[in-house]
Amino acid sequence: MRFHSLPGSKRYPQSQDEYAIVLNRYNTILDELFAGTDVFVVTMDWSTTPNGPAGYPTPRPALHPDGIRWWIESDEHDPDRESHTHTRLYADGRPWEHGCVDDLLRAVADEALVEVFFTDTELRRIHHPYDGGADVILTTPEERQRLRALHPEWLSSHPTGL
Repeated sequence: MRFHSLPGSKRYPQSQDEYAIVLNRYNTILDELFAGTDVFVVTMDWSTTPNGPAGYPTPRPALHPDGIRWWIESDEHDPDRESHTHTRLYADGRPWEHGCVDDLLRAVADEALVEVFFTDTELRRIHHPYDGGADVILTTPEERQRLRALHPEWLSSHPTGL
């Protein structure tokens, strides 16, 4: 399910009031998913070598200093070695608290940081924010309908829901 982070499907906040709306919407959904539980915070980068520097400038290390390298997904199918990429996922576990990832969420809203997600420790519910909104994966259709009913004004008006 997809939620928009600003009214009218606006993609980027341009004022402090709009940042407040974005953070409120992200945190409201995150609270509904994870209140009272532990979560994994996961950030990513990529490189042309498994252990080389990130392939682009990223604030990820400063915004997620407790993230430890959890996984490397290598794409080495292209015979041209210069085309190989290694996506690296960094994770940390923490108790969910409202606002505990606001710096990450603000960077996501500005598209300064991409490929971030939050999940319960059983990897059953996933919240993937991006500039303009968040995709949410839930465990059952009933859970999806319940969350959809709580925030209909945050949903896309497009027939596909996107």
